[in-house]
Amino acid sequence: MRIVAELPHPDFKITIMSMNQKFIVKIEKGVYEQIFKVAEMDLTDGVNSVFELLDEEFLTKVGQRFKEMHQDYRAAYGRYNF
Repeated sequence: MRIVAELPHPDFKITIMSMNQKFIVKIEKGVYEQIFKVAEMDLTDGVNSVFELLDEEFLTKVGQRFKEMHQDYRAAYGRYNF
């Protein structure tokens, strides 16, 4: 697996990797991460197409999902701890 690009973002760490004819998009916030895999053959312009996929609407949803992940973890931890 090799890192193809890292995208600057104020809230997340976004890393794009390439492995086995797939682009792997890893988005991290704190202790949480989301990973998306896209076949290179499904994209017309290589890694530039990945940049286009990561539009503002998509990243807003990713942010919402991180909030949900945190809430789920806190709820589970609360059940475990008491």
